[in-house]
Amino acid sequence: MAKRDYYEVLGVQKTASKDEIKKGYRKLAVQYHPDKNQGDKEAEAKFKEATEAYEILSDDQKRQIYDQYGFAGLEGMGGGGAGGFSHAFHDFSDLFGDSFSSLFEEMGFNFGGGRRRSNPEAQGQGASLRYDLQIKFEDAVFGVKSEIAFSHDEVCERCHGSGGEDGAKRKTCPVCQGAGQIRRSAGFFSVSQTCHSCRGSGSVIENPCRACGGTGVTPKRKKIFVTIPAGVDNGKHITIPRQGNAGQNNGPAGDLIVVIHIAPHRYYERDGYDLYCALPVSMSQAALGAELTLEALDGKKLKIKIPAGTQHGKMLRVKSEGVPMGGSSKGDLYLKILVTVPEKLSSRQRALLDEFAGLENATDSPQPVPLSLLE
Repeated sequence: MAKRDYYEVLGVQKTASKDEIKKGYRKLAVQYHPDKNQGDKEAEAKFKEATEAYEILSDDQKRQIYDQYGFAGLEGMGGGGAGGFSHAFHDFSDLFGDSFSSLFEEMGFNFGGGRRRSNPEAQGQGASLRYDLQIKFEDAVFGVKSEIAFSHDEVCERCHGSGGEDGAKRKTCPVCQGAGQIRRSAGFFSVSQTCHSCRGSGSVIENPCRACGGTGVTPKRKKIFVTIPAGVDNGKHITIPRQGNAGQNNGPAGDLIVVIHIAPHRYYERDGYDLYCALPVSMSQAALGAELTLEALDGKKLKIKIPAGTQHGKMLRVKSEGVPMGGSSKGDLYLKILVTVPEKLSSRQRALLDEFAGLENATDSPQPVPLSLLE
């Protein structure tokens, strides 16, 4: 009997998203699972068919191969056309394994597995926090120490993180018996819900701390200095260890992740370790040459030599006046020359330019040039 198209098996279109594929499989898996249809060979065959289709279409690489080459392209890949589903299905956990267990956990089902008990004294690392820090362009180039203020959870000073008043310890939740979940039978399936008593932790405190309400942590506002290294890039993450939220039951705190956002500069732009800006010069300075003074990003006065005959758009390079690269090395500064033309002329200026125009042999029919020559 010829195989059916995998998309047809799951009842989805070829353009279906992963969520649509998963939804289609869920419906079929619940309907045709062998443990629910014992002795029904047709149901078992449909379940195997749906499982095979889901394994292929939920994997981006296998799905791409199947879309392009069909069943033949999947041969030898351990699924689909390679007979990867020829084994008998006995226990649900044996059937699905790691690659499918998360799918049915999302569905709230528990098949044939033993109850896992949580440790009331188990520690958990606290959550890491994000802080978005905007700095000036100059500070990103040369580095700076910046003070930031943020809120995080710290270990409760009253109960020292235990969550209990007067040193009271946690005990196994009597409602869920430490599982963190309550299971309700619904025919073949066992539906799990988060325990309302312990909120999923598996443990409770008889006498909660009055300061933290039994959580073991209290919110605090804190100020610290962050060292921004010279040459930092926009979007760079700086990790400050143990400045996130405190962990559960005195577990290690998470980290504080500082994300750098660099404000634009009025004149300068940056590309890696190099700086760029435009430098306006007059017609006479471009034609005759000149020595100009430019204030660098760090306030230093730079002497810039404009060669005679410099054209509009010419790029001049000033070595080692860019962004620090580590040690004593720096990138370069690039200056794009903008030749300015006066909008108003005095009678003397016009007379001199008329005289110059008579000597320069300018043509009335210039030839066009590529735009790349102006860059």
